[in-house]
Amino acid sequence: MSTLPNCPECGSAYTYEDGSMLVCPECAHEWSLHADAEAGGEQRVYRDANGNLLNDGDSVSVIKDLKVKGSSSVLKMGTKVKNIRLIDEDHDIDCKIDGFGPMKLKSEFVKKI
Repeated sequence: MSTLPNCPECGSAYTYEDGSMLVCPECAHEWSLHADAEAGGEQRVYRDANGNLLNDGDSVSVIKDLKVKGSSSVLKMGTKVKNIRLIDEDHDIDCKIDGFGPMKLKSEFVKKI
């Protein structure tokens, strides 16, 4: 009897190991066993430059001038960003800034208002 977890996408019990990955033969979904163990563990904590806890919907301000990739404009220090959304990527804040549009920021360059 297999002790591997069911597929998180379709629930199939026929998963198998392929190197360090788990594979579902029915829907072809691949995932890491380590990522599966981490998902059941602790949730990521997001903190600003001062160490304050960030949550979805918070308002923050930028603490230094940031160059906007793909543009010649600069996001100035003190720019206020309302209603942030936290995501689990390298740039962990997804937001919309007035005058710039949708943008992703790193939490180390903002402070909570």
